[in-house]
Amino acid sequence: METPSDRHAYPAHWEADVVLRDGGTARIRPITTEDAERLTSFYEQVSDESKYYRFFAPYPRLSDKDVHRFTHHDYVDRVGLAATVGGEFIATVRYDRIDAHGRPASAPADEAEVAFLVQDAHQGRGVASALLEHVAAVARERGIRRFAAEVLPANTKMIKVFTDAGYTQKRSFEDGVVRLEFDLEPTEASLAVQRAREQRAEARSVQRLLAPGSVAVIGVGRTPGGVGRSVLDNLKDAGFTGRLYAVNKAFPEDLTEVDGVPAHRCVRDIDPAEQVDLAVVAVPAPHVPEVVAECGARGVQGLIVVSAGYAESGAEGRERQRALVRQARTYGMRIVGPNAFGVVNTSSEVRLNASLAPEMPRPGRIGLFAQSGAIGIALLARLHRRGGGVTGATGISTFVSAGNRADVSGNDVLQYWYDDPDTDVALMYLESIGNPRKFTRLARRTAEAKPLVVVQGARHSGIAPTGHAVRATRLPYATVSALLRQAGVIRVDTITELVDTGLLLARQPLPAGPRVAILGNSESLGLLTYDVCLSEGLRPKPPRDLTTAASAADFRAALEEALADDKTDAVVVTAMPAVGEGQAEDAELAAALSAAAAAAPTKPVLVVHVELGGLAEALSAAASTGPNAPDVAAASTGPNAPDAPDTQAPRPAPATTEAYEDTPRLIPAYPAAERAVHALSEVVKYAQWRREAAEPGKVPEYDGVDESAAAALITELLAKEDDPRGVELDPKDARELLSHYGIPVRQTLPAPDADRAADAARTLGYPVALKTTAPHLRHRADLGGVRLDLADETDLRRAYEELTEQLGKPAELRPVVQSMAPRGVDTVVRAVIDPAAGAVLSFGLAGAASELLGDTAHRLIPVTDQDARGIIRSIKTAPILFGWRGAAPVDTPALEELLQRVSRLVDDHPEVVGVVLEPVVVAPHGLTVLGASVRLAPPPARDDLGPRTLPVAY
Repeated sequence: METPSDRHAYPAHWEADVVLRDGGTARIRPITTEDAERLTSFYEQVSDESKYYRFFAPYPRLSDKDVHRFTHHDYVDRVGLAATVGGEFIATVRYDRIDAHGRPASAPADEAEVAFLVQDAHQGRGVASALLEHVAAVARERGIRRFAAEVLPANTKMIKVFTDAGYTQKRSFEDGVVRLEFDLEPTEASLAVQRAREQRAEARSVQRLLAPGSVAVIGVGRTPGGVGRSVLDNLKDAGFTGRLYAVNKAFPEDLTEVDGVPAHRCVRDIDPAEQVDLAVVAVPAPHVPEVVAECGARGVQGLIVVSAGYAESGAEGRERQRALVRQARTYGMRIVGPNAFGVVNTSSEVRLNASLAPEMPRPGRIGLFAQSGAIGIALLARLHRRGGGVTGATGISTFVSAGNRADVSGNDVLQYWYDDPDTDVALMYLESIGNPRKFTRLARRTAEAKPLVVVQGARHSGIAPTGHAVRATRLPYATVSALLRQAGVIRVDTITELVDTGLLLARQPLPAGPRVAILGNSESLGLLTYDVCLSEGLRPKPPRDLTTAASAADFRAALEEALADDKTDAVVVTAMPAVGEGQAEDAELAAALSAAAAAAPTKPVLVVHVELGGLAEALSAAASTGPNAPDVAAASTGPNAPDAPDTQAPRPAPATTEAYEDTPRLIPAYPAAERAVHALSEVVKYAQWRREAAEPGKVPEYDGVDESAAAALITELLAKEDDPRGVELDPKDARELLSHYGIPVRQTLPAPDADRAADAARTLGYPVALKTTAPHLRHRADLGGVRLDLADETDLRRAYEELTEQLGKPAELRPVVQSMAPRGVDTVVRAVIDPAAGAVLSFGLAGAASELLGDTAHRLIPVTDQDARGIIRSIKTAPILFGWRGAAPVDTPALEELLQRVSRLVDDHPEVVGVVLEPVVVAPHGLTVLGASVRLAPPPARDDLGPRTLPVAY
C-alpha cells in the first residue's frame, strides 16, 4: 500500500518510447503540474468534434480549473499520461478511481473511469491503443483491476480502440451513451492483439528506413572521397529511384549541385514541398545533435548514423549515444547505428544502397542482418562471388548493418522480414542479443513462416562487443544455443556455414526426412560424402559410382532415378571433372542436372564439385532458361547489371515444396562434401522442427496442484527474509512447496551421531541409505559419501563408523538417513530464472554425463507435452533411459510429468527463481525424488508481458 509520501512521487518508470502504427515513435510519460501550457496548446489544436466526443457537449476551451485538474495527479487514484512528439502533446489519457456508485474513491476500490483525447492530426496512428496498454499497466500496478468508459455511439473510433484490445469486457447502452467495462488482467487475446500491433508497427518503422522516397546525405564533401561522399556515390551508382540531396553546412552559398545532386547547406533549406524520408548522417559525432535537431524540425522520418565516436569509444561516447537516441525519439525518428555500415534494398522499385558497400549487391531472396560492419562486408562478398566456393545467382533482398544498434536492432528487422514478400530466408550475424525473450519469441514466429539462420559472434568470451550494452546472462553459450534451436532457429558456428545453409534454403525445397542418395563419378568422393552424412546424423544410402567415364546423360538418368525413389528425401551429386574438360562440358552437365531436378521439385539436390572446372557457374546459368533470362556469362556485376534469374518475378516464401514447382531450380554447389552435408543436415533438422511446430504441444493440467497454497507459502517465506537477493529454502520448506505441485520428495532425517541415525532408520523403515550432505561430498558416491541398502541397525552403525573414520567428523559431513528408493537411472532436473533469457528448464543424467560432458538439454518454460518428450530424448545419453544393452526401459511418462510439474511451478510463481531436483531416480515403474533445493526471490520484471515499449537508450 502506498504511503502519503510516495502517492505523489513522480513515477519515472512509467516513461516509455513506443512505435506507432505508421512506424513513427512517440514518448509516453506522466502528466505533471508543469504541463499546463502544453495541455492548453494541445487542446486548442483538437477539433470541435473530438472535443464533443470527449465531453459530450460543446467544450471550446479548458478553464483554469480544468487545466489544474488535468495536470495535478496523485499517481495512484488519479493518473494522467500524455503521448508526446517533439516535446508537445499529441494525445492524453487519464483514469480516476471510483467506487461501486461511480464516486471518487481510494483503495481498496479496484475500478476506474478512463478517457482519451487524441489530436485529430494524429488519429489513425495507433496512439490511443498504445496509451491504453500503458495506462492499463499503470492501473494494475496501483491495484485497479477494471476500467469503465462512457462513449457516445457516434465515436466509433474510440469504441473500436476498446473493443479491439482483447480484454474481457461487458457492453451496455443507457441514456444515449455506450458504457464499456473491461478487466485489465492480460488475456491470451489481449497479448495476441498487443504483439500483432507491435509487429505491424515495428515492421513499418523498418520499412520507412529501407524504402524511402527521398534520401538526404548529410556530410557530403565537394570532392570525391570521405564517408559522406562515398555514400552519396553509392546511392547514385545503385540507381536509387527516389530523390537525393547532398547536404553540408560548409558548402558555398552559390553551390547548387554536387555531381548532379541538389546541394544544400542545411536539410531545412530543402524545398518544404518535398518530403525528406531518410537522412544518412556522416558528420563528426560532436556535430550530430545539431543535425538531428534540424532533421527533426524538417520532418525526416529516419536516420542512418554512420558516424563513429559513440559507445564503442568509452564512457563519454556511451553517454553521447544515449543522448542521440533520446533526441531522435523526441522527434519520432528511428536510428540505424551509430557507427553503422548502412542499409541496402535491392528491390527494383527502390534500389537503395545507403551504405559503404561500393557495389550494389545482386538482387535475391535472402535478408541479411549484421551488427558488425566488417562481418557485413564479408557476408556481402561471399554472397556476391560467383566462384571460389558457394556460387550462383542468389542475392539479397535487404541488408542492414546496425553498428552499435542503439535503436533499430535484429528484433526490429525480424518483424519486417516476417511478412516481407521479397524475403524467403533470413540470415543474421549477432554479436549480442539485447532482449533474448523477445528475440526467441520473434524467432519462433518467423521460423514457422521462413527459415532463420543465425551465427553468434563473441559467444565464448562472455563479453558483449564495445558499444553493445546488453543484459547479463548467467546461461552458458550451449544453453542459449539450445534455446534458439527450440525456437526453430538454425544455429551455425561460422559465416561460411551461414552462407552455405542460407543458399541451400534459398534455392531448394525442404526435405521430407534424413534419407540421402549419393551419386557421382568419383568413388572416393562418394564414400567421403557417405561418411560425413553418417557423422551429421543423416541416413545415407550406399554411394552410386557412375565412374569417371560418366556423361552428362548418365548423370541425368541417375539423378532422375534417385529422385523418383520414394525412400529418398534428398540427393547429393559429387562431380569430378575429367582432364581436358572445359566450359562446354560443364554447361552440358549443369543442364542435365537442372533438367533432372526440375522433374522432382519437392526434393532438394546439392552438388559437391572440385575447383577444376566451371560447374558451379554453369549450374547457376542452367537455371536461366526462360525467354527473358539474361546472358549470365556476359552479365556485369556492376550497378547496371540485369536482374539475376531468380528475381524476374516475385515468388511466394518457401513455406512448402509447392512453392518451387514453377521456379527454375538453382542447384547449390559446394567445394567440399563436409560443407554441403553440414548445410543439408541443418536444413533436415529445421524441416523436422517445422513439421512438429505445425502441431504445437499442450500444457496439460495435473491433479494435486494447489496454486493458492503454494502462493501463500511463498509469501510467508519471503516475508521472513530482508535480503533482496532471495533465500535458499531449508529441506522441510522446499519439500512442502514442491508437494503443493504434486512433487513428493523422499524424506531425509538428520543423523548427527550413530544413535540418532539408528532412531531415524527405525522411523523410516529399513533398508535405508546413509549419505553426507556436505557440499564437497554431496551426490559423490564415488568418494564414499553414500552407503546404500543398509538392511538393519548393525549395517547402519558399521557404515556410520566407516564414514566418519574415512571422511571426517559428523559435524563436517552432516550425515542424513533416507529410506531406499527402487533401483533406476539417476537423473537431474533444474529450473532457473535467467535475467535475460527468462525461465529455463534443464534435464540430464546425474553425475559425469551432465557435469563433465555437458550432456544436458534445455527448454524454455512453460514446457509443453511435446517439449517434455523432446527434452528427454535430446540428450546423447538418452538410450540409457530406453533399455540400452538389454536393460529395462524406465518410466519416461512419469519423468515427462515431473518435468511439466516443475515447469508449471516456476511459470505460476515467478518468485521461484531456482529449483534443483537431484537425484531423481527413474525406475521401470515410477520415479523418486531423493534431493531437492529451491530458491525464492522477489519476482524479476517481466518486460515481455508489459505494454509495448522501445528499449531504454543505452
